[in-house]
Amino acid sequence: MPNFCAAPNCTRKSTQSDLAFFRFPRDPARCQRWVENCRRADLEDKTPDQLNKHYRLCAKHFETSMICRSSPYRTVLRDNAVPTIFDLTSHLNNPHSRHRKRIKELSEDEIRTLKQQKIDEALEREQATQELNESNTQNAASEEGGEEQEEEAAPLTLEEKENKDYLKSLFEILILMGKQNIPLDGHNADELPEGIFAPENFQAVLECRINAGDEILRKRFEMTAVNLEYCSKAQQKQMLEICESCVREETLREVRDSHFFSIVTDEVVNIQGEEHLPVLVRFVDESHNLREEFVGFLPYEADPEVLAVKFHTTVTEKWGLNMEYCRGQAYIVASGFASKMKVVATRLLEKYPQAVYTLCSSCALNVWLAKSVPVVGVSIALGTIEEVCCFFNQSPQLLAELDNVIAVLFQNNEEKGNELKEICRSQWTGRHDTFEVLVDLMQALVLCLDGISSDTLVRWSNCIVGRAFVLSSALTDFDFVVTVVVLKNILSFTRAFGKNLQGQTSDVFFAASSLTAVLHSLNEVMENIEVYHEFWFEEATNLATKLDIPIKLPGKFRRAQQGNLDSEITSENYYKETLSVPTVEHIIQELKDIFSEQHLKALKCLSLVPSVMGQLKFNTSEEHHADMYKNDLPNPDTLSAELHCWRIKWKHRGKDIELPATIYEALHLPDIKFFPNVYALLKVLCILPVMKVEKEKYEVGRKRLKAYLQNTLTEHRSSNLALLNINFDIKHDLDLMVDTYIKLYPDKVEFQEDFVPSNNSEVTENA
Repeated sequence: MPNFCAAPNCTRKSTQSDLAFFRFPRDPARCQRWVENCRRADLEDKTPDQLNKHYRLCAKHFETSMICRSSPYRTVLRDNAVPTIFDLTSHLNNPHSRHRKRIKELSEDEIRTLKQQKIDEALEREQATQELNESNTQNAASEEGGEEQEEEAAPLTLEEKENKDYLKSLFEILILMGKQNIPLDGHNADELPEGIFAPENFQAVLECRINAGDEILRKRFEMTAVNLEYCSKAQQKQMLEICESCVREETLREVRDSHFFSIVTDEVVNIQGEEHLPVLVRFVDESHNLREEFVGFLPYEADPEVLAVKFHTTVTEKWGLNMEYCRGQAYIVASGFASKMKVVATRLLEKYPQAVYTLCSSCALNVWLAKSVPVVGVSIALGTIEEVCCFFNQSPQLLAELDNVIAVLFQNNEEKGNELKEICRSQWTGRHDTFEVLVDLMQALVLCLDGISSDTLVRWSNCIVGRAFVLSSALTDFDFVVTVVVLKNILSFTRAFGKNLQGQTSDVFFAASSLTAVLHSLNEVMENIEVYHEFWFEEATNLATKLDIPIKLPGKFRRAQQGNLDSEITSENYYKETLSVPTVEHIIQELKDIFSEQHLKALKCLSLVPSVMGQLKFNTSEEHHADMYKNDLPNPDTLSAELHCWRIKWKHRGKDIELPATIYEALHLPDIKFFPNVYALLKVLCILPVMKVEKEKYEVGRKRLKAYLQNTLTEHRSSNLALLNINFDIKHDLDLMVDTYIKLYPDKVEFQEDFVPSNNSEVTENA
C-alpha cells in the first residue's frame, strides 16, 4: 500500500514520487517534537508506537543536512533529525476546503519555546563537533610520541557491536528464507497495477521482524525511508554467497577429514534461464557411514573442453577439494550431454589416474547406456518416454483411465495386467527393463491417449486434451516404434549385468567377472548384425501393424532425398545403418570405457567382504588387485600378512557368527580398527559411485535436490538458496558469516551517519 505524508497541506504519497518517506520515531521525546512541529492536534493523543506504525513524513519536511543518501537503495535520517519545513498557510487561501489534517494554532509562548529549542540544538551540534576535533588531535599526538607496543585485539566499540548484531539479524532472515524456500523478490513489480506498492519478500520479512520487536533492526531502520529497499539486491547477493560458502564448508570439512571422496553430477537443470550441473560428493564420515551430500551447482558450458577446465577450477580452487584424494567420478546426464561429460571425465583421469570413471548406483545401466547413444532418434524417443510418464503421473484420474484400458487389454491375463498397473504408478522410465515395459504398454498407452484427445464428455481440460494428442502422435510414429524395439533387444544383453551391479555386494563382485561374457555376446551381435536386425525390424513392423501405424521412412529423410532418383533405400536398411549398427558399436565401446581395467580391479577387491570370501571358499587373493590403492594404505608393507589374518578370522569363526554381507556391515565391526589396511581399502571401495548407499537416510542429498527442483519454479530458483534449502540441517555459524562479510566488504558495514548528501540529491529544501 502507498505511504501518505502526515504533514499538513502535503498531499504527496510514495507511489507518485521518488521521495523518501520516514516513520515517526518510537523514542517518546523525539516523537513528541515531531508531533509538535507538525502542528496537528489529532496526533497528540496517539502513542509513539501507533505513530511509528501508521504515520509517515516525506523528505520535503527535513533540512538537507538531516538526510543521508548513500545509494539509490538507502536514504536515512540522522539520529537527531527533526522535521522543520512545513507549509502552514496555503489552506488559508481556501477557507471553505475540508482538511483531514487540522493545523494546531500556536500561542506566543509556544513559538518562543520552539525558537529557543532551535538555538539550543545548534549550540549542542557546534559543541559536539569541537569535542570530536579535540579528541582526534589528542589521539594523533599520542600515536606519534608513544613507543611501539604489541598490537592487541581492541575491544569492540558500541557502534561495531551494533553493526555485527545488525548483520547477524540479516543473515538469520536469509537463512530462514533459504530453509523455507522463499524467493527473496517474490513478484515482478511490472505485473502490479499502477499505484500499488508491494514490498519484496525479503523486505516484508524484515519489516515483520521489526514490528515483532527486533530492537536491533528497529534501531537501525527506524529513520530509514520506508519506501526504499532496506538492503540492496547487491548486498543480498553478497550475503547469500557467504551463506552458501559457509554451509558448503561445513560439509566439505567432513569430506577433508575422511580424505577420500568421489564426485557425482546429476542431470543438467535450469536456474533462472541458465543451465547448471548439480554436484554431489560421496565420502565415509567419522561414524563409518557412506554419505552422498549435495555441495552446489556448476554453470554448464556448451564447449566440453571449457567445461572440463571450469569444473576442475571450481572443485579445487573455489571449493578447496584436493583431487589427489578423488577415487571415483560419475555423471548422470540427459541425452545429448553424455559425450560432453565424457570429455570432463577423460580430462580428470589424465590429471588424476585414480579418479576412476564409473557408473552411478542411482542410475540403471541400461538407462545410462541409452542416454549416451549418439543417435538423434534415440534422444527424441527417450524424451517422449519421459513426457508420457510425467503426463499420466500428474493426476490420479489419468492413471485410473490408463488402468481401465490395461484391464480391458489384459482381461485374459490379469496377473500381467496388475503388474503393469503397479509399474505405471512408479518412475518406470528408470528401470533396468524400461524398454520391455514400454513395448508391453504401447497399445494401452496409445488407446488411452487417443481416448483422452477425442474426449466428447468434456472430462479433461483443453491443456490435457492437447497434450494427449501430441503424445499420441509421437508414439504412433514408426521411427519411435522401431527405435524402442531395437533398444529393447540390444539392451537385453546388458539387463542382467546392470541389475547385478545395483544388487548385493556379492552380486557386484560376480558381475565384474561376467563382463567378458556380455561383451562377447554383443560382439557376436555386431558380427551378425544383418541377421539380428532383420528379427528386430520384423518385431517393430508387427507392433506397428497392430497399432495401425504406417511403415515408412522418416519424413526428414524423405525430404532430404527429394530429387535423388537413384535412392532406393528400404526402411529396413535405413534403420540398420542409422540405428542398429551405431547403437551396438557405441554400447560395446561404452562398456569398455566405463569398466576400465582399474574399475574392474577395484570391483575384484570386494572379495574383502566376508560373505564374498565365504562364497569363494576363502580362496582369494586381494593383494593382487589392491596395488592401485597401495599408496592409500597406512601400512602397505604388512598388507599380505594382514589379509591372511583377515581370512583366517572369518574362516574359523564361531558357528553362531554370520558373515558380514556388505561393506557397511564390515566397516561397523567392533574390531575393524585392528585391521587398518583392510579398513582403508573398504573405505575407498565404499565411496566408488557404482556402490549403492546402504542406509537410505544417508542418501538424502539427491532426494532433497529432486524435491527442491520439483517444488520451485524455474524463475524462482537460486543456486545460493538451493544449498540452504537442501542442506537445511547443517549448522550455521552466524558469527563466522558476519566476520567473513566484514572482512570482504568493510565499506558496507559502516552505518550511514557520516555521509554528506550529494549535490544532485533529490532532497531539496522547500522555500
